Amino acid sequence: MGDAVVIVGAGQAGAQLAMSLRQGGHAGPIRMVSDEPYLPYQRPPLSKKFLAEYRDPDSLFLRPESFWRDHHVQCELGAAAGEIRPKERRVLLRNGREIPYGTLALATGTSARALPVPGVDLPGVFSLRRIDDVVALRPAITAAERIVIVGGGYIGLEVAAVVRTEGRSVTVLEAEDRVLKRVAGPATSDFFDRYHRQHGVDIRLGARLVAIEADGRALRTRLTPDDALAADLVLVATGARANDDLAAAAGLTCQDGIMVDEFARTSAPDIFAIGDCTRFPSRRYGRRLRLESVQNAIDQAKAAAAVILGKPQPYDPVPWFWSDQYDIKLQIAGLAEGYEAVGTVGDPGAAHFSVEYRRGGRLIAVDAVNDARAHMLARRRIAEETAAVAETART
Repeated sequence: MGDAVVIVGAGQAGAQLAMSLRQGGHAGPIRMVSDEPYLPYQRPPLSKKFLAEYRDPDSLFLRPESFWRDHHVQCELGAAAGEIRPKERRVLLRNGREIPYGTLALATGTSARALPVPGVDLPGVFSLRRIDDVVALRPAITAAERIVIVGGGYIGLEVAAVVRTEGRSVTVLEAEDRVLKRVAGPATSDFFDRYHRQHGVDIRLGARLVAIEADGRALRTRLTPDDALAADLVLVATGARANDDLAAAAGLTCQDGIMVDEFARTSAPDIFAIGDCTRFPSRRYGRRLRLESVQNAIDQAKAAAAVILGKPQPYDPVPWFWSDQYDIKLQIAGLAEGYEAVGTVGDPGAAHFSVEYRRGGRLIAVDAVNDARAHMLARRRIAEETAAVAETART
């Protein structure tokens, strides 16, 4: 089994690694192990189109079952990994089976961040990270009139757009002083705040949730100092934590994510980690990053495959992200952190503009609203203008 690659996690990163290995000529066994019963699927539509249209889960699949069979990739679905034994080169499943490996890749993704308030485990309180979450959430939304969403990030606002379009009452509770604060600058946040309010969403900024309580057949969300909101359904969308418990228990170095180098290698021999669960070094941004994006999942998986195939290339991307809300597409390139100058190009009033962020005269990030061309140009410009920083750090 020396050439066998075992991938724990069958999301976008795990699937891409398997595909890249086959495309690169790896002829040995490849096995993907997933605790979900579904073939590898897209996750971004869960809070957007899939939630709105509620199609069959196979509409999200990255490839049909025949693809994995034809490429000799064994998919071990509904089989949770319980332990890694690096010295023995084995993965122990919770059902008692053992899987030997030559190379192991951890693509364990993220899970919803726990909200430390009483009542989050009550019936009618949901999170949204997986297909089965939508399977439970969608009927509840259909039966609800008053929905409270805790969190004004991507998922919270995307779900707000879906349910508000259906005519339901929606309140978004955001603890920070603006929505999308973790991912975008003030101008972009202000635009989406206004846009949601224009569509009838009640956004409460600086809202501190202290408890969720049962109120007959409904729920009551209690806020500070002494306020409460009735709800038929509460969605908790307060971010995600890296699924690094399995790696940490095996002795791998972890710190809010599995620590890897620029080649996606962990601290243990022949064990890689890819995707949302990792924290990797970026010379381009001068620190370690943990990115939750399709771009990172795909590109880091390709980088890991290149190493396994004996053609290593360091991974130091220009990150990019997107969000669909109503008829608005937000596309972000780069990371807007530590910027010194901000400029807006276009017309926010017409919902077609971009916000550029610079540091030391270099373009480091762009938020593009309904402007795909600006986004594509930004990705190229940011790569070029931050390349010198990355090269200086490398030398």
